[in-house]
Amino acid sequence: MATELTIGKLADAAGVNIETIRYYQRRGLLDEPPKPAGGHRRYAPEQAKRLRFIKRAQALGFTLDEVGALLTLDAACACGETRALAVRKLGLIDQKMADLAAMRQALGGLVQQCDEGKNGTNCPIIDVLACD
Repeated sequence: MATELTIGKLADAAGVNIETIRYYQRRGLLDEPPKPAGGHRRYAPEQAKRLRFIKRAQALGFTLDEVGALLTLDAACACGETRALAVRKLGLIDQKMADLAAMRQALGGLVQQCDEGKNGTNCPIIDVLACD
């Protein structure tokens, strides 16, 4: 890899698009190098690693604010605080999974009522949604 990358080459190296890089810069997650007079900004190859870190953290469910906190914690070598953030995120995921399971069960019951035709001409799904 070259010693410095254009924004396009950085986007390719990290597997993101240029607008993603610009958005992360506006959010303060990625530094914007100075623009030389009459030239193009050049990015260090390490920025591709940072971009991949951000995308992997997002894939694990971290928000961009939380990713910013993770990046700060990484710079501070604060493994305990990073673990605490991950544990909180795990709790949120567990709660979402429980909520989704309950939604699935309720919707499955309504679909079964439709299949069995227990409500006559009324649709049980519509009836539940329209209920006061």
